[in-house]
Amino acid sequence: MINWTLKCHHSQRCLNLIFTDGITNKLIGCYVDEKMDDVVLVRIYGNKTELLVDREEEVKSFRVLQAHGCAPQLYCTFSNGLCYEFMQGEALDPEHVCNPEIFRLIARQLAKIHAIHAHNGWIPKSNLWIKMGKYFSLAPTEFADEELHKRFLQDVPSRQILQDEMAWMKERLSNLGSPVVLCHNDVLCKNIIYNGKQGDVQFIDYEYSGYNYLAYDIGNHFNEFAGVSEVDYNLYPSRKLQEQWLRSYLEAYKEYKGFGTDVTAKEVEVLYVQVNQFALASHFFWGLWALIQAKYSTIDFDFLGYAVVRFNQYFKMKNEVMALKLPE
Repeated sequence: MINWTLKCHHSQRCLNLIFTDGITNKLIGCYVDEKMDDVVLVRIYGNKTELLVDREEEVKSFRVLQAHGCAPQLYCTFSNGLCYEFMQGEALDPEHVCNPEIFRLIARQLAKIHAIHAHNGWIPKSNLWIKMGKYFSLAPTEFADEELHKRFLQDVPSRQILQDEMAWMKERLSNLGSPVVLCHNDVLCKNIIYNGKQGDVQFIDYEYSGYNYLAYDIGNHFNEFAGVSEVDYNLYPSRKLQEQWLRSYLEAYKEYKGFGTDVTAKEVEVLYVQVNQFALASHFFWGLWALIQAKYSTIDFDFLGYAVVRFNQYFKMKNEVMALKLPE
């Protein structure tokens, strides 16, 4: 842990800019004079987020990604936050991630992260089910606020139903054959920075990064096409868009792995099935996450409503996506 002090020369003005897109932490950009060419970001962790995020794992992943050119420079960490390089560019919206010019860049960047080798021949294992189980154990069973508790009882599936679904998912999805790789695990639109001048994208915020099923990371990103503040699952990518996205991804993944760039229709089909079924786990994970946030977060956001949206979408898409079959 590093204690840090931000100093500026007496003849310069040190300014700050508070970012408002996040719903978990406070994010402040610090810069000198009017120029924003060299901004330092300071992220202050949200209340009780240590229940949701393994901060040591976050920093470890941050440094691995930085070493492979997939993350900004991490300057320091402190007891309730960290300080890192600001990435120049535009944080995306749902309207951007369905643009072929941009989504091919996103697919390639995610492939680059997934292709990072585990150290010393270690065979990584996913911690998805362990983390989901932890979230389930932390999820509240009641709320002090009477109106909130009434909504909770009325709109959130019972604890037994959630437990049964979690066990069912673990059994079915673990056997889909998706490789376990280093994942970002939270590629929502605002965590993607697009630099039009350089023609590239970078991902930010590595709080949930770690080893996970490759298909989960992509399925989670496809779910995020719907947005966060005003969720609209009509924006979930069509099969045609997904197939284009997945082909771009597989070409880049094979290239980074040194396997050439030839991709067959069967490979795209296999990944399509895996991704859409793992999208279920993404809904469930963030549903549990939002229940915990509804209990502890001090940020002005309807976390309970968000949990309801994610669980509803899980049950809505379950039968449709589980009817998909892997090609022989």
